[in-house]
This record gives sequence, structure tokens and C-alpha cells, in this order.
Amino acid sequence: MLLLCLSGTSGATGVLLVPEHNPKPDYPTALHRKGVVGMVRVGFTVHADGRVDEVAILHSDHPDFAEAAREAVRQWRFRPWTMDHEHPAQTHVVAPFEFRLDGLPLDANKRIKTWKCSVINSHARGQLWVEDLLPFRYTRSYLSNEFLVKQMPDVERLALIARFNRLLPTIVQRCGSFPAARYVRMLPQEIRELL
Repeated sequence: MLLLCLSGTSGATGVLLVPEHNPKPDYPTALHRKGVVGMVRVGFTVHADGRVDEVAILHSDHPDFAEAAREAVRQWRFRPWTMDHEHPAQTHVVAPFEFRLDGLPLDANKRIKTWKCSVINSHARGQLWVEDLLPFRYTRSYLSNEFLVKQMPDVERLALIARFNRLLPTIVQRCGSFPAARYVRMLPQEIRELL
């Protein structure tokens, strides 16, 4: 998730907003696993005492992104300011959030190609929820990098990630049988070709 910018407007003059507590929205796990990306624009009011209220979703590409952004912004606090003829009692702010999976370096495929199945085996031991293991998160993120998002239709890209997610138990099982093999060899051919 990336917070792009913060912009405020007010009556006579502006207020310089200094963040004091501004947690980022949590990327909804289900959307992260599916490779869904999107934008949210949140409008809210900041008062002179630094508190935030009147949080409203102005635009959202997915309802789960909207809820994550709303919950984060409700927790935000800014440095209080003194009200006077130049500094209003409150200011309205619009904060755009971009939920992206491509926070990895563009050459993350090189790292993915180096992992051995033994890495997956050691991380998967005793875990009931293997979908979030680092190699799997890297693979989904790589399939959502800015180049692939622009070159591959979303339907095709999301279907590829869905297929990858369905195959995770098989990948873990095959890695367990071949610990010296490279993880990349366990991936579907169409994903290997993109790496």
C-alpha cells in the first residue's frame, strides 16, 4: 500500500498539517492473495486539536480497500495548531491511497529464481496457512509489478495468480519431495515464462 499525497483546503488560508499518528491502511489479506490492486480517495476533516472526523470514501476500486482506508484514517492524528484569523478551526483533506503489490524491486524475479525448495520446506513446517510464505508473496507481487499490470489484461493476470494460489499445496508437496530443487521449477510453465 502506498499513500500518494495529502492535500488540504480551508477557508482564508491553509494550515500546515504535521502528522503525529498516521498508520497506513492494512492491505486486505484476501485481496493481497488474489493480486487485486486499486485506489481509494478518502476525504476527512482535521480539527485544530489534531483529531480527525467526518471520514468519507470519495472513490474506491474495491469495498475492502475502502474499509481498510477508512479504519486507518479514523486513527490519524495531527499536530494541533492555534486558531486565529489565518488558521481556521478545521480543514478538509483528501488523501489518496494506492494499494499495490509491486513494492519489490523490478528484478525480484532473480531472487525468486534462486530460492530452493528447502527454504519453502523450512518455512512451511508446522504452518497451517502457507499462502503467505515469503516466496509465495514475492511471486504474487512480481506478477503484479507495474510492467505486467500494464502489459497483461487484469483478467488474465488475476486468473494466473488464482491458478498459482490453487497450486500452492501441490507446490509445497513437490518441494517436500525435492528439497534440493529450485522453487521456480515447481511453478506453472506460464509463470516461469514471465520470470
